[in-house]
Amino acid sequence: MSKILITGGAGFIGSAVVRHIINNTPDSVVVVDKLTYAGNLASLAPVADSERYAFEKVDICDRPALDAVFLRHQPDIVMHLAAESHVDRSIDGPAAFIETNIVGTYTLLEAARGWWSGLGTEQKAAFRFHHISTDEVYGDLHGSDDFFTETTPYAPSSPYSASKASSDHLVRAWLRTYGLPTLVTNCSNNYGPYHFPEKLIPLTILNALAGKPLPVYGNGEQIRDWLYVEDHARALYRVATAGKPGETYNIGGHNERRNIDVVRTVCALLEELAPQKPAGVGHYEALITFVTDRPGHDVRYAIDAAKIARELGWLPEETFESGMRKTVAWYLANESWWRQVLDGSYRGERLGLKR
Repeated sequence: MSKILITGGAGFIGSAVVRHIINNTPDSVVVVDKLTYAGNLASLAPVADSERYAFEKVDICDRPALDAVFLRHQPDIVMHLAAESHVDRSIDGPAAFIETNIVGTYTLLEAARGWWSGLGTEQKAAFRFHHISTDEVYGDLHGSDDFFTETTPYAPSSPYSASKASSDHLVRAWLRTYGLPTLVTNCSNNYGPYHFPEKLIPLTILNALAGKPLPVYGNGEQIRDWLYVEDHARALYRVATAGKPGETYNIGGHNERRNIDVVRTVCALLEELAPQKPAGVGHYEALITFVTDRPGHDVRYAIDAAKIARELGWLPEETFESGMRKTVAWYLANESWWRQVLDGSYRGERLGLKR
């Protein structure tokens, strides 16, 4: 049984990883989270009573606090998910992305290295630092048949993706320079339960239920590969516990869709699952509104996830259709969760237009 320290464990993907580990493995978890706007302890409520769960409210930029956490909990594995993660927010205010994603990753690497260097030979060899990143570091795919592989050159387009690319390089350098056993994963667009509603799918669901416009950037032709978050959580645990240090694994859902088709899928599911519409709304699709495109918007991302399937035996279980049905049903059944989120500072407004 391993003790796994998970940074950003109260966030969307992080909380899915925590729930997976507590519900489906014998391992224990220590969540380290600063609880910024996207961190939500309600996302951890289903497992918070487990004796294998612990929570530490700590900023990954705070080295003394991190050192204390390592000393207190003595983890075998670090899974690093803490990050500022929204492209539009990075356009409005890049500073937080530089601070958390670059300086925070450096600080965590140094805290982990300090802890790891004092371990015995066996523990040292077994230790893992797993850095969770994004396919956005690769930039844009220009052809319709190309896929991102683990060897695709980096060409980030936004402050967000540039900050994640920087953190990826740091993690690899700490293996090469200091021998810290690190791994990197790069994933495609995640969706599913407990997703903060600034992102496309939850924003579309909640705006539709409120009878608000459904904003679609540009012409809606941008293509993304969609990965159900619980499939991703399984993949991440697999990499952290069975992956080979020094390796990179791309994780994708094998579900390429145009943004406009994603929004239409949400509308069709809501027609079926929530037929009682807000006053004045005949069809949910009538709420679709094309808005000014995001500055520097990449057209297509698509992941080649053959390596993780071949080497670690992971495949996604959800299709886009099954995952989307589960997602829409979850938001309809969990109004108390998203009402609480919307009662905070985010009101569903458009971000990323400041330049």
